[in-house]
Amino acid sequence: MRVVIAEDNVLLSAGLELLLGTKGIEVAAVVTDGPALVDAVEEHGPDLVIADVRLPPSFRDEGVKAALAVRRTRPGLPVLVLSQYVERVYARELLADGSGAVGYLLKDRVSRVGQFVEDLRRVAAGGTVMDPEVIAQLMASGRGNALDSLTAREREVLSLMARGLSNAELSQELTITDNAVHKHVGNIFAKLGLPHSDGGHRRVLAVLTFLDHR
Repeated sequence: MRVVIAEDNVLLSAGLELLLGTKGIEVAAVVTDGPALVDAVEEHGPDLVIADVRLPPSFRDEGVKAALAVRRTRPGLPVLVLSQYVERVYARELLADGSGAVGYLLKDRVSRVGQFVEDLRRVAAGGTVMDPEVIAQLMASGRGNALDSLTAREREVLSLMARGLSNAELSQELTITDNAVHKHVGNIFAKLGLPHSDGGHRRVLAVLTFLDHR
């Protein structure tokens, strides 16, 4: 796997490059701003992009905008965004095209090396990974919206789906049968009004609904 990193914090970018190298992941380029990220993706054609939400010069949303730009030119390019704080709108923007292969993690997750690398590989494989803190905040504040129709177990399943777990992983995490997982996931799709024609994208759409309501 080859990645491009967009991060202006030299210590973090150097740490990421060293960490990924120990896991057999090649870092093709490290850049510090949005335009440089777009150029690096064009030059190196990476398998995945890791980008800070906030990059120079204004340190607002330059990283997200650059990530969205490269996704437009290379649809489905896996992108893992790192943020200092929970900023729900950025997570939703990345998911909006419905193609998956996106992750949104707080920077302190990098220190949990095993889980971070697992999340990175999940995104590279086309999955969706949301930071547990984002999920916790949404679950704590969600009232008066489409999520209210879900049972406690279905909300638990949806929160794990937002973390990128597959049905098999859900079964293992919750210690329930595959059939029970399939039933819960089907009920979630039905209650959130997600049509069968959306196929595999329904998981992404369910997470979008999750992000839309708080």
